[in-house]
Amino acid sequence: MAPNVDSAGNSHVEPVDEETAAVSVPDTSDTGESGKLKMIVQLVKKCLGVKDIASMRLSLPASLLEPIPNLEYWQYLDRPDLFAAINDSEDPLERMLAVLRFTFSKDLKFIHGKVCKPYNSVLGEHFRAHWDVIPVAYTSEPGQPPVQHLYLAPAAAESVYSTLTPLDTARSETASVKSGKSGLSVQSSASVTSRGTSVPGTPGKSTPATSPELFETQLDAEMSNLNLANDESSEPVELIEADEPPLTAERPRVRIAYLTEQISHHPPISTFLATCPSKHVELTGVDQISAKVSGTTVRVMPGSLNKGIFARLTGGPGEGEIYRITHPIAAVNGILRGSFYVTFCESTIVTCTGAKNGQNLRAVIEYKEESWLGKAHFLCEGVIHTYNPDETCHDEWTKVKHVPRSRVIATFNGSWRHLIKWKRVDEDDSAYKHLIDLSQLHGIPKACRPLEKQLPTESRKLWENVTSKLLSKEYSEANKHKQAIEQKQRDDAAERKRKGQQFVPVYFESNIDSGIPVITPEGRRALEEELKEEGSHPLEPIPTIG
Repeated sequence: MAPNVDSAGNSHVEPVDEETAAVSVPDTSDTGESGKLKMIVQLVKKCLGVKDIASMRLSLPASLLEPIPNLEYWQYLDRPDLFAAINDSEDPLERMLAVLRFTFSKDLKFIHGKVCKPYNSVLGEHFRAHWDVIPVAYTSEPGQPPVQHLYLAPAAAESVYSTLTPLDTARSETASVKSGKSGLSVQSSASVTSRGTSVPGTPGKSTPATSPELFETQLDAEMSNLNLANDESSEPVELIEADEPPLTAERPRVRIAYLTEQISHHPPISTFLATCPSKHVELTGVDQISAKVSGTTVRVMPGSLNKGIFARLTGGPGEGEIYRITHPIAAVNGILRGSFYVTFCESTIVTCTGAKNGQNLRAVIEYKEESWLGKAHFLCEGVIHTYNPDETCHDEWTKVKHVPRSRVIATFNGSWRHLIKWKRVDEDDSAYKHLIDLSQLHGIPKACRPLEKQLPTESRKLWENVTSKLLSKEYSEANKHKQAIEQKQRDDAAERKRKGQQFVPVYFESNIDSGIPVITPEGRRALEEELKEEGSHPLEPIPTIG
C-alpha cells in the first residue's frame, strides 16, 4: 500500500478495488456457542496463508459481531482520568511514569473484557464522545500512584507470577530488572475508601445508543465482566464508585472530548484526536492494523501508516513535550477452543521529545515470551532511561538488556494484567512502589449525544438498526441491515469511480504520512461542540482548543 500524491502535494491512501468480491462466512441456524465456533474455524481456514487478513474484504454473519461499532470500540481512553493526569507534575520523571500508567491502562478491554469483532467501519463514518472524570488525587508519599475515584474494584490477590523472577544479569553493563516484594499493601487507598455500587450507563455518565437499559448496561456488562484466562478469580467483580474524598468533594470534573473518522476502507484506516483542554493534553494517531494467522493464533501488528499514538502537552508543566507510544505485537489465542484471550510480545517504546529541561527520557516496556505449555503469565519488565536526541543508537534499544546501565534512571516489572511496581535504579528492592494495579481498574463509560442529535455518518446512528437487532437476537434482520449498509458503501464507491472523484475526509486531512493526523476546521468545530455538551457535573473551565 503506497500513498498517492495529488497535484497539490497531498498524499492519499491508494485504495484497493472496492468492487472485489468479499470473502464471506456462511451463517448457520445454530446461534449458540457451538455454531459460532464452527463459523470461526471456517473463517480461520479461509485466512490460512493470507499475508494480511486486515486487507481482506471479510463479510461476517451478524451473529459473530459484537453490538458495537469499530470506531467506538477502538479507542484508547478506557481510563480517561489517567490520560488527563499525564501533565500534572513538574517532574519529568513523574510525567513519564504518568504516561506509562496511561499506556498500561489504555487497553483494559483486553484485561476485563472479551475479545470480540465489532462492525467494520464505513468510509466516512465518524464517532465522537466525551468523558467527565474526577481528577486524580495524590498522596503525601512521593512516588505513589495517584488515587482514582470511579469504576474501581477491590485489588485482586497478588499471584505468584505478578512479578518477574530475578534475572541473572545484575552485574552486566546493561540494565536488568529484579523483582522484589514491596512492603506496600496491594489495595490502594481509593479502593479502601470505596463504598456502594455503580451501574454503567446510569444517567449523567453515558447516553446509550438505543436505551439506557438496553445498550450501555448490557454491553458494558458483556465486555467488562468476562474473565479471560484468569484462573484465580472465576467470579465476576462488582464495579464500585468511590466516594469523593472530602478535599475533592466540591472539585469540578475535567472533560475529555474524542473524535475519530474512517478515512480509508480498503485498507481500513482511521484517524483520531482526544483532547483535555483544561489539562493541556491531547492524544492523536493513525489506526491501521495488519493481521496474520500463525499456527493457532492470530498475530496483530501495526500497519505501515500506524506509527503509534502521540500524547502532546500543549501547556502546563510539560508544555511542548510529545510522547510517542508504539504498539506491541498482539496475539489472539484460544481460537480452536473458542475461548479467546490476548497476549502481547516484543516491546512498546515510549519516547519523549521536546523536553525543555534537557533531560530527554525514553521508556522500554518488554513483554516476556509466553510458554507454549501452561497458562499465560502476562509478564513484562522495563526501564526508563535518558537518551541523546542527536544520536540514533537508542533506536536499537528495544529490550531491557540493550539499554546501557549508565543511562537507566528507573526500572519496573510485573504483570500487565495485574500489578506493576517501579523503583529508581539506585534504590534497593525494598523501595519498590506501585506504579499501577490493573486488576482494580475498569473502563469508564463514555457519554454520547442522543441519536436524534447525531449525523447519519456517526457510528451509533449509522449502525442503529444493526445494534438493536443484535441485542434482541434477531440475527437475520441484523444481517439485512448490515448488508444494506455494505451495499450502499459499494454503490458510493462505484459512483465516485464513475465520476473520477476521490474520497475526501471531513474531520481530518488526507495526508497521514507523519502518523500524526491534522484536524480540519470542521473537525475542530465537532470537538468544540463535544466540549460544550451539557453534563451532570460542574466542570473545570475549558479553554478554547487551538
